[in-house]
Amino acid sequence: MKKRRKEKSFSSFLNNPIDFTLLITILLLLSIGLIMLLSASSPSALSESGNSYSYFSKQLLFALLGICAMLFISKIDYRFYQKFYKHSWILAFVLLALVLVIGKKINGARRWIFVTETLSVQPSELVKFLMIVFYAGILVKNRDTLDKYFKGFAKNIFLLAPIIGLLLLEPHFSASIVILGICSIMMIMAGCKFKHFLLTGGVLGIPALIFLIIKEQYRLQRVVTFLDPWKYATDEGWQVIQSLYAIGSGGLFGVGLGESKQKFLYIPEPHNDFIFSILGEELGFIGCAVVLILFAIFIWRGVLIAMRAPDMFGSLVAIGITSLVAIQVIINVAVVTSSMPATGMPLPFFSYRRNSFIYNTM
Repeated sequence: MKKRRKEKSFSSFLNNPIDFTLLITILLLLSIGLIMLLSASSPSALSESGNSYSYFSKQLLFALLGICAMLFISKIDYRFYQKFYKHSWILAFVLLALVLVIGKKINGARRWIFVTETLSVQPSELVKFLMIVFYAGILVKNRDTLDKYFKGFAKNIFLLAPIIGLLLLEPHFSASIVILGICSIMMIMAGCKFKHFLLTGGVLGIPALIFLIIKEQYRLQRVVTFLDPWKYATDEGWQVIQSLYAIGSGGLFGVGLGESKQKFLYIPEPHNDFIFSILGEELGFIGCAVVLILFAIFIWRGVLIAMRAPDMFGSLVAIGITSLVAIQVIINVAVVTSSMPATGMPLPFFSYRRNSFIYNTM
């Protein structure tokens, strides 16, 4: 009898209706992202490997893998992950500790674990999802004390400290900001008081942020460059200025798909974090607006799914994943338009980042 009930419950979950609005939105973002990546990466790929399709072919493979993973994972009952929320924190800690021990140092940062010469893994991308599962589980467990400062807010935010600490040791400042933002949104949605965040942010958060910026010369230089990029036009300000040239020259309708000038080795690696500027140059304000509207629809559907979730765990997981995409989009667009200091932040579904691209598609 019990076996039949389990089979019935599992089968009913498999037959749950798909949110076609969200699915179509993801596929549209994915399609536009692949087209823009092909356009933005062609000159760099041709210069580096002699094959203008090298980045696109890899990204297409990652997209197909991500779609397959999405279809498979969508059939798994999300409540299954709740049983392992504690293991998620442990796994996240181990992965980040492991990258500091055996990770390869590239451009002054140790963020990648190379399995082979061509196959690598960036643990911080997986850690983002592990922390979503962990915080969804721990907030459900502590739901009765979330409105208290020490038993609720402080206790839950303290669990994040070791993870952020390991990320800063890599260093991976942008990933720590994203994870901190995701967990904060989840805590507020679960019942933590907003005034506790304001109090702690004012007393500890802002001084800690200032200290971290001053401590590392390259972070301080990024802030100084942001205040006046034209003063450092041939050095640190080069990438942002070229990005503004690209967006500005696009006008209302753009110069045309594939007709970008800034992608010809003016913007370093235009297929990565600054792909939005190539989008602005080739498709103009209209193209940028369409993409941002699609991201807005994604966020709207994510919030709607969170509101309709049958339990608190499902609601928090949905809001966590939605926050992950939203925060990355906001930071990426802000950096590209020189609205905040430069930091390495990929644009979901667009930027050439193997690990983040697959995880976001999933």
